[in-house]
Amino acid sequence: MTEQVPQTASRPASRAQRTAAFFDLDKTIIATSSSAAFSRPFLAGGLLSHADVLRSAYAHFVFMIGNADADQTERMRAHLSSLVTGWDVEKVRQIVTQTVHELIDPYVYAEAVELIAEHHAAGRDVVVVSASAAVLVEPIAAVLGADHVLSTQMTVEDGRFTGEIDFYNYGDNKAVGVRRLAVSEDYDLAGSFAYSDSITDAPMLAAVGHAFVVNPDRVLRRRAAQSGWGILAFTRPIALRPRIEPLPLLAVVGTVAVGVTVWLVWRAARRRSRRRA
Repeated sequence: MTEQVPQTASRPASRAQRTAAFFDLDKTIIATSSSAAFSRPFLAGGLLSHADVLRSAYAHFVFMIGNADADQTERMRAHLSSLVTGWDVEKVRQIVTQTVHELIDPYVYAEAVELIAEHHAAGRDVVVVSASAAVLVEPIAAVLGADHVLSTQMTVEDGRFTGEIDFYNYGDNKAVGVRRLAVSEDYDLAGSFAYSDSITDAPMLAAVGHAFVVNPDRVLRRRAAQSGWGILAFTRPIALRPRIEPLPLLAVVGTVAVGVTVWLVWRAARRRSRRRA
């Protein structure tokens, strides 16, 4: 099956009823796992131990090679749930906000950024949908300019995670969240779009009228062919903001000195010219 490019501009959003574009986050918008990306600052901040980092690295490896079945995913969910028990929510939010550009920027797919811009230009809301916790997803979604976030909701008491999960935004639950948001925001799902790299997101993809799979494996590619979904290849991670490095102090001083010297030479030459005249 040949790759299909979504023609977003040719399907403007209806004035009577709004439409949206739903994007999975990990391996769809970004070429990595959002949870694993913050392991280093969480370790530095005392939230993770070295053993926790190793276990998380293994979970990330399983996720990246696409071999996480339902049982492995459930074990991963239970592990992450126990991992965050007792974490200070505000501290986590500060760490994520402070490091989001450093850790996430290099992994954002240019193709995803372009699609987000096209959907906004067509009048559609952009919704980031992720199984990661809201405290991780929301800062990333803000950088991307998303209008809404659908993510896993962790139970919080006295400003700390209890380890319980109020809503696990995974599998069928992603479709549940999409439909709930469609009701509250008056979205026409038949005219809406969805993008994902994972077969576990098939319910979400089936909930909209225009579904696309991203970098699919054989199982997802087969499902896309059966369901008539488009197939996209995202290959170009880019930084969201330009890296502007400050000039070293000596370079700044040198530049100013050159400027002053040029001005003095010009002034002296002008005086000599006047005297001759």
